[in-house]
Amino acid sequence: MSATTTLSPKAVIFDAYGTLFDVHSVIAAAEQIFPGRGDALSQLWRQKQIEYTQLRTLADSGEEAAHYRPFWDITRDALRFSAKKLQLTLGRSAEKRLMDEYACLSAFPDAVPALRLLRDGVALSKPGARIATSANANASANAAASAAAPGGPRPGLAILSNGNPQMLDVAVKSAGMSGLFDHVLSVDAVRAYKPARAAYALGTQAFGAEPGEIVFVSSNGWDVAGATWFGFTTFWLNRQNAPLEELGVTPHGTGAGMSDLLAFLNTLASAGRPARAARAAGANRPRRGGNA
Repeated sequence: MSATTTLSPKAVIFDAYGTLFDVHSVIAAAEQIFPGRGDALSQLWRQKQIEYTQLRTLADSGEEAAHYRPFWDITRDALRFSAKKLQLTLGRSAEKRLMDEYACLSAFPDAVPALRLLRDGVALSKPGARIATSANANASANAAASAAAPGGPRPGLAILSNGNPQMLDVAVKSAGMSGLFDHVLSVDAVRAYKPARAAYALGTQAFGAEPGEIVFVSSNGWDVAGATWFGFTTFWLNRQNAPLEELGVTPHGTGAGMSDLLAFLNTLASAGRPARAARAAGANRPRRGGNA
């Protein structure tokens, strides 16, 4: 654990697309429309989507977001380019179906159960709490929450995403994540995409915290690098077993799934408990010469 990490995170902020929502859950629909090409289309679509956000924000450096377009528009533009690049005929009905699929992406199986554990304070008050990913995951999480010590520590929870507000609202609801977050933050508010500092600053502003007091979680290596440069305590949710980006940046924590994130957060919380206890003891100790 780096010396720059927070020992008692005030908040845990999640990237959305690729981290909580599986951007490649569109492959099944793409494969039905373009047999044998669904995976290739999905991969290129995602690549161009990210590239377009970064190019537009880079072009706006020092200007007033002249090249900014909402994430939904960029997602559609990336789909159209990808179809042309792969020499696929993308008609109106096919485009609508694929965009509708993107609006309601599947959540990764470990996402909702882990978020419930964090929201209910179970993950940090009961180290080692297991994530249930079966059909009764919600029931398991609720049972664990009932057994947890009341008033357990709970950091604030948020999404900080390139997605525009309408996209995020639909995605959160369709994934069964309604009510799990204190904030759902969209870079649309600053009209600059990650890794712009103005985008990450939405997280510190929402929680009134310093960057190092917030744990930022993303599956995207470039996003983790940007968040680390910004000053967040970072956790790379490396779902794709990808190599570390060659940017001279190392995240504070790394894991393949949400269970690894919970373990990382528990390590931070455990390290912070002795310090908090010492401060509390000092505050309660009677001063010499003072009134009893």
